[in-house]
Amino acid sequence: MASAQEKATACCLPARDAAGARRAIAVAGKVSMAAGGGERVVSAAGGGAVMEDIAAAVQPTTAKASSKGIPIMTRAQRFHPLDPLSAAEIAVAVATVRAAGKSPEERDSMRFVEAVLLEPEKNVVALADAYFFPPFQPSLLPRTKGSPVIPSRLPPRRAKLVVYNRRSNETTIWIVELSEVHAATRGGHHRGKVISSEVVPDVQPAMDAMEYAECEATVKNYPPFIESMKKRGVDDMELVMVDAWCAGYYSEADAPSRRLARPLIFCLTESDSPMENGYARPVEGIHVVVDMQNSVVIEFEDRKFVPLPPPDHLRNYTPGETRGGVDRSDLKPLIIDQPEGPSFRINGYFVEWQKWNFRIGFTPKEGLVIYSVAYVDGSRGRRPIAHRLSFVEMVVPYGDPSEPHYRKNAFDAGEDGLGKNAHSLKKGCDCLGYIKYFDAHFTNFTGHVETIENCVCLHEEDHGILWKHQDWRTGLAEVRRSRRLTVSFICTVANYEYGFYWHFYQDGKIEAEIKLTGILSLGALMPGETRKYGTTIAPSLYAPVHQHFFIARMDMAVDCKPNEAHNQVGPVHLFFLIHGTHNVHNNAFYAEEKILKSELQAMRDCDPSSARHWIVRNTRAVNRTGQPTGYRLVPGSNCLPFALPEAKFLRRAGFLKHNLWVTPYKSDEKFPGGEFPNQNPRLHEGLPTWVQKDRPLEETDIVLWYVFGLTHIPRLEDWPVMPVERIGFMLMPHGFFNCSPAVDVPPGTSDAADVKEADSPKVIQNGGLVSKL
Repeated sequence: MASAQEKATACCLPARDAAGARRAIAVAGKVSMAAGGGERVVSAAGGGAVMEDIAAAVQPTTAKASSKGIPIMTRAQRFHPLDPLSAAEIAVAVATVRAAGKSPEERDSMRFVEAVLLEPEKNVVALADAYFFPPFQPSLLPRTKGSPVIPSRLPPRRAKLVVYNRRSNETTIWIVELSEVHAATRGGHHRGKVISSEVVPDVQPAMDAMEYAECEATVKNYPPFIESMKKRGVDDMELVMVDAWCAGYYSEADAPSRRLARPLIFCLTESDSPMENGYARPVEGIHVVVDMQNSVVIEFEDRKFVPLPPPDHLRNYTPGETRGGVDRSDLKPLIIDQPEGPSFRINGYFVEWQKWNFRIGFTPKEGLVIYSVAYVDGSRGRRPIAHRLSFVEMVVPYGDPSEPHYRKNAFDAGEDGLGKNAHSLKKGCDCLGYIKYFDAHFTNFTGHVETIENCVCLHEEDHGILWKHQDWRTGLAEVRRSRRLTVSFICTVANYEYGFYWHFYQDGKIEAEIKLTGILSLGALMPGETRKYGTTIAPSLYAPVHQHFFIARMDMAVDCKPNEAHNQVGPVHLFFLIHGTHNVHNNAFYAEEKILKSELQAMRDCDPSSARHWIVRNTRAVNRTGQPTGYRLVPGSNCLPFALPEAKFLRRAGFLKHNLWVTPYKSDEKFPGGEFPNQNPRLHEGLPTWVQKDRPLEETDIVLWYVFGLTHIPRLEDWPVMPVERIGFMLMPHGFFNCSPAVDVPPGTSDAADVKEADSPKVIQNGGLVSKL
């Protein structure tokens, strides 16, 4: 991922801000930038005991000594340890792995599923934030007498690559160090060194876009399939759409010893319409299984002849082709204007806005990642809230037991990749206002680097009233408008679109929101047939009921510096008292908070009847009332799977059985269904297995796993393209601040003359009745 250079706006940190950063450093008296050449100076007064671990990982470099004995670093740090891999780094990592192949055959058969930053330990991030990158916070690693000297540079960055060998059907994880020049056995010099390579047995990695195209071509060129389509009145294979769905795991036939796809088939009405909605004509009754390793059809059966649904005149959604063929003409322009520019500041991937600061990351599997979230709170300084926030998996199970719908239970992150399916955002539609874009870089299946321009959007939004009060005695009022900073990306997985949003508010709230849109996955009906497992959308066309589940992983750090483990989680329930001496008026209720002491205790579900929520507390930091500071996880609308415990998809998605899971931090526990859910035969791999250790959760480094879902009973109004459905949750300060952090937001600066009032409606009097039109 690359920070876009003034794509649509002028939001990058200008030269005067860089100078301001240097001045701030000089004032701090800890770290300063040399005036020439960008050398960094570190004061001997900073540092920390954690330096011992970091120093061991860093090769010493020559340092010049000033007259005061302060070491001057001779090597500038270009990348922050959490910056996404650049296009050049991905190319180096791929070249390094390819050059390490033992034979030409092995190198030629390498397929690159993923190249992603291997995130460093938290102490390395702390070192970078303390002494190498703005806003420079030496207090993160306070030094003690006799502690090690601060390293003159950071440990080398590393890349993790998931490589599928098409010849041997093996999946290998490679770790590549990116900093030093090493002579490769073949292909010249590469700035990379292989640290390790490990073949992972009995797995299949995620599907790639190139495989989607290969699967479609394989099916459309298969003679028995061509004959079956002719029986359905289709001679032109250009009309046929083949969506390659992963096979899941239902029996030994789906074992990962073969790389399988079970595609769904659709058919266009006319081949010369690039935006026709082909999902409006599903092809039912044809069973196809494709061996993706060899690009061959290994199973084919025309099981049932179901006529193609007739073309629906409401199927398309492009301008001029909507209902009635005429678009609305009474919509006036809405222009967002920020004449003085935005209130945020960007330096690389570091964002500052309204006392918030954090870093932006991006991965092929998760998409957007938010790192090092903190709030600058006056004299208390920069207060951490979370180390890492992301959406790590989503599962979409369908409720129709018939073929092929019972197999539709996509793991869109683990089987396809949310980040790899992201797309470029369009100014004025996907995002509105003064926008900062970030690009994303990936490796494609053959190892070439691809870039999604304008992949991540960052902008401010007006959000109505922040707070207001009017004194009824005096008539005087104070009101403030709310503004939020939104970071987002949107991905398309086959027929559906998902927008992933993190909103930061002026009152200390963080909102996670997902917007669902796109096209329903449909089935065909026999003439006159209806099905209770879905909604009839058009003649011979129905949409099965289904659910969308999302899993947010939140590595919390409420008031915790790196390597501090002072957090714990407690559920809060509301209780009412029975009638008696303490409740004579029958109105008494109270909130009770307990502590979740271990992982098995922490498997919890939402309960609106008791207003259940959860609070992450810091046991060592208190507010002005002496209570531990905290952040509250507030659920939104939610559900659990409508499936029996023996449902096949729950073998791989056991984490859906509860809305909340809590684990102690462990760097290799990142994905709730394991790293390779595709065709995974292992029962309950991932989160449900990890928590069986029942590790303690009191005063530790807490990770919250919040599972939230939406049950979709399709409506006619969801056709031909679904209006956005929203789902999410809130992280809300709970005793974190001593009062409202939004009370210092200034009044609006708009002059009354700048506010235009709409023309007054006409008043029609009719027999004393007054109405406004």
